[in-house]
Amino acid sequence: MSSVWTQARRAARMNPSIIREILKVTEKPGILSMAGGLPSADTFPVDALKAACDRVLSHNPREALQYAASEGFAPLREWVAARVAALGMKVQPDQVLITSGSQQGLDLVGKVLCDAGAPVAVETPTYLGALQAFTPYEPLFASLASDGEGPRPEALAALPHDAPGTRFAYLLPNYQNPTGRVMSAARRVEVVEAARRAGVPIVEDNPYGDLWFDQPPPAALSSLWPEGSLYLGSFSKVLTPGFRLGYLIAPPELYPKLLQAKQAADLHTPGFNQRVVYEVIRDGFLDQHVPSIRARYKANRDAMSAALRAHLPAGCEWQSPQGGMFFWIRLPAGLDAMALLPQAVEAGIAYVPGAAFYAQQPDARTLRLSFVTLTPELIHEGVAQLGRVLAQALEGAAQPTP
Repeated sequence: MSSVWTQARRAARMNPSIIREILKVTEKPGILSMAGGLPSADTFPVDALKAACDRVLSHNPREALQYAASEGFAPLREWVAARVAALGMKVQPDQVLITSGSQQGLDLVGKVLCDAGAPVAVETPTYLGALQAFTPYEPLFASLASDGEGPRPEALAALPHDAPGTRFAYLLPNYQNPTGRVMSAARRVEVVEAARRAGVPIVEDNPYGDLWFDQPPPAALSSLWPEGSLYLGSFSKVLTPGFRLGYLIAPPELYPKLLQAKQAADLHTPGFNQRVVYEVIRDGFLDQHVPSIRARYKANRDAMSAALRAHLPAGCEWQSPQGGMFFWIRLPAGLDAMALLPQAVEAGIAYVPGAAFYAQQPDARTLRLSFVTLTPELIHEGVAQLGRVLAQALEGAAQPTP
């Protein structure tokens, strides 16, 4: 039967998240999941959030439950502006827009800055959620040649600036999703200078910057070129993702259009959530809370690093991340991470194949492992299972064809 509905052209460009699809599989009993980019639920400050909810509903119930300003709760915006000063950024509260998770910030960026056929530069590989957010607006993705520190400066310098021009470069300098890599201070200077000379603005996404293990990351890219940068942050990794609270910081000339896009999307981020989070963090709570997350995640990182060395077959490549939540693995030649996933799930282990993180020319030999949701003991068990799956695949690939 024919449908009366005619979908917009952009709808055809929308695709399901492979991560969300894999997470459905991991709900089966007995699966050790290293797939989702989920923070450890053991880090959620339940008691502090519960107390904050009580205070908000006791002191300002009508305001908290009413419609709110599209820009966000003013004290929270002031807190964000003060907080990013530690990253070298000098911004005013009226440059801060509170969003429904930083994922909404990505969608607003796409809505305001992307045009059909206009280039958007992304790292190789890059965050899958950003590709999902930008793709419906029909940009032409330009994949930046990248190494262990992120995009190469010469790749940014070579971006097209003739009309329609490269609209922006989307970069994750701190413990990148999916690779876990971090840009050095010297690379940041080189990248920003290359972008500035090419006339390509920077969209800087920083959801993992607080999750460093041995030393904090260098100053934000946005601190080096304030007028040419837009910055995205999130409370999901340091408090709880369930409140869906993020923020963007934009140059004054860009802010009004982003605000209009926000108003059209959802009017405002839930005011109750904003007030509760502000009540929790206003007196320095994160300075005591986040170090405990770092300690937990560092121990898990060390456990996975040891397990990978012990159990993965020769030919696998990886680097131990200095922060964040992920290991990025490259398998030996001849193996396909997507093709091996059903066998891994059958063996009781789940990961995310890396091909989905590439805007162009995916590398089928890559996969992402999250190390923050399992205990060190389960990490060891899961990596051992993965190692057995890979060893069997390599043995099968070595067998002569009859």
